Amino acid sequence: MSDLHRQLEEAARSHRPDRARMLARVERARAGGADPQGSRTRRTRPAWPRVALAACTATAVCLIGGVAVAALVPGDASPPREVSTGSPPEPPDATPPAFGDSRPPVPGDSRVTDGPLWADGSVAPDDNIHWAQSNVTLKSQDPLTALTVELFVAQTGRVQSTGRWETRPEEDFDLTVYERGGMVVYRWTLRPGRTLPAGTHVFAGQYDHASGGRDAGADVYRATAATANGTYEVHGDFARTT
Repeated sequence: MSDLHRQLEEAARSHRPDRARMLARVERARAGGADPQGSRTRRTRPAWPRVALAACTATAVCLIGGVAVAALVPGDASPPREVSTGSPPEPPDATPPAFGDSRPPVPGDSRVTDGPLWADGSVAPDDNIHWAQSNVTLKSQDPLTALTVELFVAQTGRVQSTGRWETRPEEDFDLTVYERGGMVVYRWTLRPGRTLPAGTHVFAGQYDHASGGRDAGADVYRATAATANGTYEVHGDFARTT
């Protein structure tokens, strides 16, 4: 063994660590918060609770914002469509039909027969103090290729249509009910391409009226028809008291 090696071995055996100095150094590190291993552990620990809370908060904000936008913006921005609920009243300046005329005939100026046509106006006997039905009875010896029947009920007080009926199929006619010039008007028009056979046909208008007996003296009717041989018209009035 060389001298240098022997000297080193003897120096190692003779070394004694300064325990007090080492303990003092550790205490200073603790007091100053300079524990590098502890600090490194706190920095590298994943903050999962805070990350999860932030993600949930962001999701809730997005959902609330989406609901608010959906409530403010309608799903269908197209304009509303109008829905027809039936035939509207005829406007005052409407063009009269090809057969018939919206102006009522004069009461008392009756013509109940014309060519193959015959007509009569009457109030149904089952009326009461609040309601009545006026019938226009039309007879024809020939088939009718065109026809307009008009019933004019004078507005004697609270007269309002409650319905109508006819002895021929309803789908054969276009019906208009409206009020003009102090009259509630029912108008039946035979549809194009339809034919009314020869025979007796009834057209009835039903209506409410002011309580008590109603004077039908101003009520009138008119029927204009066409056959293979020409055009004809009949008109008349009703009994005065119902």
